[in-house]
Amino acid sequence: MSVNKVILIGNVGKEPEVRYLENDVRVANFPLATTERGYTMSNGTQVPDRTEWHSIVVWRNLAEIAEKYIHKSTKLYIEGKLKTRIYEDKAGIRRYITEIYADNIQILSQPQQQPQQPQQPQQPQQPQQPIYGSAAAPVMQQPMIEQMTQPNNSIENPVQQEF
Repeated sequence: MSVNKVILIGNVGKEPEVRYLENDVRVANFPLATTERGYTMSNGTQVPDRTEWHSIVVWRNLAEIAEKYIHKSTKLYIEGKLKTRIYEDKAGIRRYITEIYADNIQILSQPQQQPQQPQQPQQPQQPQQPIYGSAAAPVMQQPMIEQMTQPNNSIENPVQQEF
């Protein structure tokens, strides 16, 4: 048995690039930054923050979510799997790229919006609930997700395995 599972929480580095393929199939790519906070060691040495950049790929309805709701500096929770591609660049050199193919995305926060122009009256904003999406399910608001993920105590786990 093997597992290829990635879970990330980070900030989008730039606007998603969305491409349209045959039959209105969409694919979107965007970078996601995750940061490990720095610290001070017991001997006083400062260890700085360390940021890793991840290439995220989303298909079909997740690409639609990315196109509509995901912007630079949006904070996301992503579940997916690692895939490595090999290609040759223009100079004929073999290159490797590792990407995360997202299966589930949850938008944790939207980027701060620019102040509105003074001639427009400001409208009160309602609190926004997180947006959830997966490769196999439509976009949902949190209460529906919570209902779907509540454990059902009347059904016992049919598969139990001892190790």
